[in-house]
Order: sequence, then structure tokens, then C-alpha cells
Amino acid sequence: MQIFHRSTNTVAKVSIFGAVFFIGFFTWIFSTLLRSSYVTGQGVVLKQPIPFSHDHHVAGLGIDCRYCHTSVETSSFAGIPPTETCMNCHKQIWTNADLLEPVRSSFANNDPIEWQRVHDLPDFVYFNHAVHVAKGVGCVTCHGQVDRMPLMFQQASLQMEWCLECHRDPGKNVRPREEVFNLNWEPPADPKEAQALQARLVKEYKIQSLTSCSTCHR
Repeated sequence: MQIFHRSTNTVAKVSIFGAVFFIGFFTWIFSTLLRSSYVTGQGVVLKQPIPFSHDHHVAGLGIDCRYCHTSVETSSFAGIPPTETCMNCHKQIWTNADLLEPVRSSFANNDPIEWQRVHDLPDFVYFNHAVHVAKGVGCVTCHGQVDRMPLMFQQASLQMEWCLECHRDPGKNVRPREEVFNLNWEPPADPKEAQALQARLVKEYKIQSLTSCSTCHR
């Protein structure tokens, strides 16, 4: 005896097809959301206590990255400059600018400026600035052209797939160590010369393609 009507077969097929379509669509939505600026923070300008311009200080005044980020060559953390660093100049220039009142107040009261961290990796991710600098990875590789940023923002997604893209083929992002802090350095225009330089630096700096989980998750 037939329990279900024959039309049930059609309903079942449509339901299965619909479920597959729904799962695929949901996966696409979820994947797109994970890569969106809402999740990664990529391209988002955070509100800071002072609208500090890298464009002005780096490109305009020629200040080297290491003047403010003093520990970038020796520590895992690049370092956020203390107020004293700002006041080295601003004791002499723009001394009464309203824009810089938080800096003067911080210096007078010995209270640190509460900057919003732009490049903020999760706690379960280990990143060492000193190692990358020693291996010839330029600041611009991760942070972008900060000398063209009136207000700082996160250039890259900083997601694991972005890190792995470099770790699988580190040579393409390596430059001579003396050019690490040169935001406008370019590899040789000739592809063969560029490849030869990359191969030489990878060998000279003993760079490995590290993709094991323990490299970044400790």
C-alpha cells in the first residue's frame, strides 16, 4: 500500500536541491562577511585622540619610522612613541595649537595618550617585528604606504590566508635590509634581475618557508 502521494517525491527532490542551494548560499555569505572590513578592520580609519598624520610627518618632514617606533628592530612589538617623543618637536613648534592640547596635557600630567591600536592581531597570534625586519621584509609590505596616509588605517586584511600567502613564497616580499624602512623602494624593473635579487637575499638571509601552525600559534 502506498503511504505517501507520488507528489511527495517531487517535494523531496525540491527540498534536497533547496537545502544544497541554501547551504551554498549561506557559506558564500559567511565567507564574504569574514573577509569584509566589518570583521577585518581593513581600510577603516579609527577615531584617535589626535588626528596624527603619517603623510605629514613621514613624507612631508622626512621622519624615519624608527624615530617613533624605537623597538621595531629589537623587539616583537614596534613600540608606540611616548608623549616625550612628540614633545621633542612640539616644545618648539605649534606650541599653542588647539589640535595638540591632548599632547601637552599628556606631557604635563604624565598620562599616556590612549591611542586606538590600528594593527591589532588576536591574542592567539604571535608576530615578531624584529624577525621580519632582520629578514628584509619592508614596513610597507604589511602597513602599506603610510607616508600617503593623512589618517592611519589598516592596509591589509591581516587574516591567516594573507600571512600564509607570504610565508609560502617569502622571496617576493624581501628587500635589502638597508631598504626595509624606505617606503618608496622598488625592486629592479627587469624581472630576471628582480628574481635574481630575491633568490640571493633569501639565501643570504637564510629565509625559510614557514607554514606550520606553531610558527604563529604558540
